[in-house]
Amino acid sequence: MDRNPGVVVRDVELTSRGWHVLRRTTFDYRRRDGRWETQARETYDRGNGAVVLPYDTARGCVLLTRQFRYPAYVNDHPDGMLVEAAAGLLDADDPVAAVRREAAEELGVTLGPLTHVLDAYMSPGSVTERLHFFAAPYTPADRTGAGGGLEEEGEDIEVLELPFAEALAMTRDGRIADGKTVLLLQWAALDGPFAPAAGVR
Repeated sequence: MDRNPGVVVRDVELTSRGWHVLRRTTFDYRRRDGRWETQARETYDRGNGAVVLPYDTARGCVLLTRQFRYPAYVNDHPDGMLVEAAAGLLDADDPVAAVRREAAEELGVTLGPLTHVLDAYMSPGSVTERLHFFAAPYTPADRTGAGGGLEEEGEDIEVLELPFAEALAMTRDGRIADGKTVLLLQWAALDGPFAPAAGVR
């Protein structure tokens, strides 16, 4: 990698190849004052992902999921059951195909036109993942499957159809504590389909 002349990679050590890949990298870094120093960082590489917020402005609601997240559970979440927007890794797909796949598997909804909201690194201090954010309208007729995720992948996902106002309130009182979901709901309220300029009450 030579995109940044102030970073020279010296060594990359594979420390774990489990569900995903953990590496320890030693590199030289040029500080803002011009001095060079050697640093070491661990990076968790799980691939990139995509997330979507399906919304129904006519009925004023959104589709979300609830599922058990062990890492949140061991870090003081009351029961580990997180309310989230549907998301998944890209695997071999492009972001649009991946987000359509995840919406079908997790929510049982067939998405129509997608709006690309943004791309973001959600935990850049240690995780390499870049997440692609989308939103899409849906109607009851678009709910073509049961959702719930893939049992063979250990998924046990509850589909939640919530009034948008309630979902937004849940970000304020802590019932929604997932970063990607908070971001999409805030976008929907400020610039998206439920923004005042959109004319949705």
